[in-house]
Amino acid sequence: MYQVFTRNWWKENPEYPNGLEPDINAERQNITQTYTEEEARDYCQEHNNTYAAGRLSNKAEYQKI
Repeated sequence: MYQVFTRNWWKENPEYPNGLEPDINAERQNITQTYTEEEARDYCQEHNNTYAAGRLSNKAEYQKI
């Protein structure tokens, strides 16, 4: 099984270039679970093509569970 989730890749920090710092502890928002990696990949692609990532680059990802 695979867990599909979103998280921000960046966080605001005026001391970093462009005011953005990598957010290594970003909170994950679970979206769904899938049975195959192909389903998870397809779900992420559809989500990322549908929703604007914004300044903090909030995108869908997946991991095996």
